[in-house]
Amino acid sequence: MTKQSMIAADEARFPLANLVLSPMNPRQNVPAAEVEELAESIWTAGLIQNLAGIMDGKGGAEIVAGGRRLRALQLLAERHADLAQVRPELANPPVRLAPDDSTAQAWAVAENSARRDLHPADEIRAYGKMERNGATPAAIARAFAVTEKSVYRRLALAGLPEAVIDALAANEINLSAAACFTISTDEARSLEVLEQCRGNTLSDYQIKKALKPDAVKDTDRRAKFVGIEAYQAAGGRVGGDLFAEETLLDDADILDAVFADRLAEVADSHKRDGWKWVEVSHADYLGYWFLQENGFERIHRVTGTLSPEQSERFDELTEQAEANALDEAGQEEFAALNAITEGDYTEMQRAHSGVIIYVDSRGEVQSYEGLIRKADKAEAVAAGVLAKSQQSADDAPKSPISQKLRDDLGRVSRGARQHAALRDPDLLIDLLAYQLSHNLYWSKPFGLSVEDVPNWPTTEADGYALDERLTENPPRDMYGKDLGKSFRAFRQKGADHIRGELVRFLAAQLRGGDEKLMALIEKETQPNTREVWTPTAANFFGRVGGPYMSDLWRDLLDLPADHPTATSFDKLKKGEKAAKLEALFRGDRDLRNALGVTGAQADEIAVWLPEGME
Repeated sequence: MTKQSMIAADEARFPLANLVLSPMNPRQNVPAAEVEELAESIWTAGLIQNLAGIMDGKGGAEIVAGGRRLRALQLLAERHADLAQVRPELANPPVRLAPDDSTAQAWAVAENSARRDLHPADEIRAYGKMERNGATPAAIARAFAVTEKSVYRRLALAGLPEAVIDALAANEINLSAAACFTISTDEARSLEVLEQCRGNTLSDYQIKKALKPDAVKDTDRRAKFVGIEAYQAAGGRVGGDLFAEETLLDDADILDAVFADRLAEVADSHKRDGWKWVEVSHADYLGYWFLQENGFERIHRVTGTLSPEQSERFDELTEQAEANALDEAGQEEFAALNAITEGDYTEMQRAHSGVIIYVDSRGEVQSYEGLIRKADKAEAVAAGVLAKSQQSADDAPKSPISQKLRDDLGRVSRGARQHAALRDPDLLIDLLAYQLSHNLYWSKPFGLSVEDVPNWPTTEADGYALDERLTENPPRDMYGKDLGKSFRAFRQKGADHIRGELVRFLAAQLRGGDEKLMALIEKETQPNTREVWTPTAANFFGRVGGPYMSDLWRDLLDLPADHPTATSFDKLKKGEKAAKLEALFRGDRDLRNALGVTGAQADEIAVWLPEGME
């Protein structure tokens, strides 16, 4: 092409021979290595950014911005004599033309002082094109003056559906959202999720969940327990998130099957130990409440006694163990002595009891041993394995309070303890220091880190009012904020504000610890559940049966069963009974006068709590 062809009013194509570097261009001297790298990039990916110049009055143009690109194009022309035939777009590059010298000067300064990086979508396409043409990541990194790690991250996105990259280029999604699509190999599903992203603010988690709703992370307890290799051996597919550096297991059904099989194998190994029965549970935690609800009695190991010499040696080994100074022989000796102190179940105990196996949240096998079923209790007593005085919770009359209601009442009780703990900030801070400096496992007083310490009923919270510091001002969302500036402002509010925030957080995390620690805390804080909770029709009375309310009505008012006030109450519908009791507890003056409530009865009503509340 020897004649310029106009592309737009302010842009034209010129033969390379008609282009020269303008004196206005600040980049008069460029290292040869940079020109070599840029030439390689242009040959592979094309000229991504046009040149800019001003007409020279001789049919050509002087380049004021894009000096490196011009030199790289000229180098390609030297190397390829047939450049005009094989790559005409490079032999005749487009040039944006300035209307006058002042504009040209402004362009020269602007491009070289405020150069903008390529849009990520352009980088993805350019890197991908170079890779498809045979360039290595190292060569791409040199050509674009970036790190190889950056190239790899962009190349990981080069295989995305074109529509996803188009959406990134149009700023309809950000780079983080685009990266989420790398976990999917289903293009149709990817395009469906992309449509959900347009015009909506979806988090990375929501995008990944939409792309693979059934995928399981390798941090899942099931995956940790069985191992990725066993899962794959069963036909399970593994995907990944390059940017979050996590592994995803795509076949949850296969994982569940492998998990169940592996758990059954562990159970079989326990059966060989002589237990009467062995069961597995798919729960990740079994608390004492589970034993109570299912009527189990639990027996314990028969412990041994160390001789004076063994006791002395055990103390020595304990000190060495704490100092990490035990060799292999010492560890074996310590384990043997420790086994004596911990004891073991006898053959007779095993013959009358069983084991429940489960996998905890860390993927580790846990077990409840020495459990006697209700049906086996009589035989265990006859065999001398279980004391006759022991009684299962299921032997007692069934409580009229449902487990769900009991859970809600427990939350209210916990809220009352937290409410009271706010009165003693020093105690809370002391407890925190204690927990942080001691590994208390499940007996820790605060539910810190990933744990939730619920203090609000799951349904109706009418009649329940905690200190607002426990229910208001949730953690502020700091996404995208200047944390340094925010922290400086936080500190400027003063020590009292900081201490108040700490105390409020600690009170809301209070769990209690073990029985003795909880007793100590409550002795100092004096919690009173009725200070924050009053039973109402919605939060309690409407959730128990009519007979329960009739019994409560008689007990609180000291009425015999045949008293007219008692019999008339019995005839009421359940909702009417609940309303009457609520009015009684709320202190309805007319009702209490009509019933002749005494001072002693009023005092009893003021402190009454359902069974199970503390």
